[in-house]
Parts: sequence; C-alpha cells; structure tokens
Amino acid sequence: MQTNNPLPLEPKLFFTDGGLETTLIFDDGLDLPHFAAFHILRDNEGRRVLNDYFERYIAIAKNAHSGFVLESPTWRASSDWGNQLGYSQEELADINRIAIEQLLELRTKHQTPETPMLVSGCIGPRGDGYDPGTLMSADEAHHYHAEQASVFADAGADLISAITMTNTPEAIGIARAAADAGKPCVISFTVETDGKLPTGQRLEDAITEVDSNCEIPPAYYMINCAHPTHFSSTLEEDSAWVSRIGGLRTNASCKSHAELDEAEELDRGNPAELGEAHISLSQRFPNLRVFGGCCGTDHRHVEAICDAVTAAKA
Repeated sequence: MQTNNPLPLEPKLFFTDGGLETTLIFDDGLDLPHFAAFHILRDNEGRRVLNDYFERYIAIAKNAHSGFVLESPTWRASSDWGNQLGYSQEELADINRIAIEQLLELRTKHQTPETPMLVSGCIGPRGDGYDPGTLMSADEAHHYHAEQASVFADAGADLISAITMTNTPEAIGIARAAADAGKPCVISFTVETDGKLPTGQRLEDAITEVDSNCEIPPAYYMINCAHPTHFSSTLEEDSAWVSRIGGLRTNASCKSHAELDEAEELDRGNPAELGEAHISLSQRFPNLRVFGGCCGTDHRHVEAICDAVTAAKA
C-alpha cells in the first residue's frame, strides 16, 4: 500500500485543538451561521479571536514537549455551505487561503524543535456532520471537494484532513482530491453509539473500503465527534485495520448525535474523566499518536487528555 504520511508518528505525540465551533458559540458568544467558523475570518477581530483560541492549545503542546497539528477553521468552507452564506467562488477560495496563511503565521511564531507543527487544511462533509443524507458517488465527491483541496495545497498546507466523515464514497472522493493536489490526506470518521458510521457501516469495513479504492490511500485515519465509550469496545488489538487509525478527536459528552442535536445546552462532560478514558486506548493502541477534542471540548479537556496520554505513553 502506497501512503504518504506527513507525521513523524514515532516517537512524538501530537495534539490538536478541541471543539472550535462550540467554543466560539458558547464561550466567546459569537454567531456562527450553519456552524461556519470560517465566517469570522472576514475581519481582524475574528482573526484575533482565532489566534487566541489556537494559542491556548499551542501552550499545552509546548508544555508537554509534543507536536501540534494546526487545523484550519474551514470545516464548512466548501461551495454548498459558502453559497448559503452568500460567498462567491472567488471569495470562498480567498477565505480558505486566508485560513491557511493564518496558521502558517502561528507556526512561524511558535514552532520549536521540541514542538514541531503541521498545518492541516480541514474539509468537512458536504451535508450534515451527523447525518449522511443523500450520498454522492466517489466521483461526485472528488469533483465537489477538489477546489478546496487545491486551494489548501497552493496556500502551503502540509496535509488535508477530512473531518466528521459519515460515509465512504465521500471519504474516497476527498482522498482522491487530496492526491490530485499533491497532499497527504487524513480521513476522520464519525461513529454512532454502536461504533458504526451513521450509514450503519462498520468502521472496519469503511477503512478497508477507502484503502482499497484509492491509488494513494489516506496517510492514516482518525475517529472524531464520538465519546470513547461509543467505539472503544469495537477496536481490536493487533488488527490491521485498527493499525490504520492514528488519532482521536473525541466528544466531551456520552450522548448520541441525535441527543446532541436536540439538546438546548452544551454538554461539556468532565475533562478529567475524558482524559482518563484515553489512558487505556493509548495503551491498547500504540499507533494512536494524535489527540484532540470535538463537540463540547475546550482547552481544559485537551489538557486533561494530554496529561493522561503523555503519562500512559511514557
């Protein structure tokens, strides 16, 4: 299998940020129509807020002498979502470029030999992050996501990450688009409380299907937008497909996607308990080297995960 892995996965641990959108909405009091964090990149104040946000997480990585992945706030910055927010194709390309440039500036400011940093261009699903809705073919997904992948590559991103993937055809299309752009790709699937994709497909089958349908498969896979209790029992030690999973971005809440959708208040869970849940995972699966948070998490959760995983890997 030919892969292009940008991360020095051994022996360095890498951390990344938490739930960007939930932090901006519930902690910073910002209005994010359609959960579109990229919308605040339009002005200097929004960029300042994002700088402050990322620097809280960078400090955690520096303190742990670990690496850090700077993930762009562009989960919603593809054409369908951009159209709903009134962006032209040119304006959307500009905002994706600005997102990467801001992260490159942060890397220049903060990177050290002990804390290497990678800039990742984040691609989200064409539809809802919890519901696969109407599925595209892999070719349709390739065409749809190619523009954003190309902009990320031209702007200088190190890799392209597809976050909260609900189905395999879209994941295959993004992996192919990233390959066309000359960048390694990370595919992060979301799973339901039974550890399966929202389509009902087993995670094992999803990873195997994507790998077998890409000339250059993803560098590695991740799981995001799920609590560890939702998937930990489905992962098999010493299995080839699990060895392809290189990272986790977990939710603070144990609730299902449907419950989170209906909740009127943010469920932040318990940072210490979330950190402890990563201890056995990091010990059982040494291939896990990248850790962060998703919905409901903030820097406190990621710091707890960092402390727990760093101790477990020592």
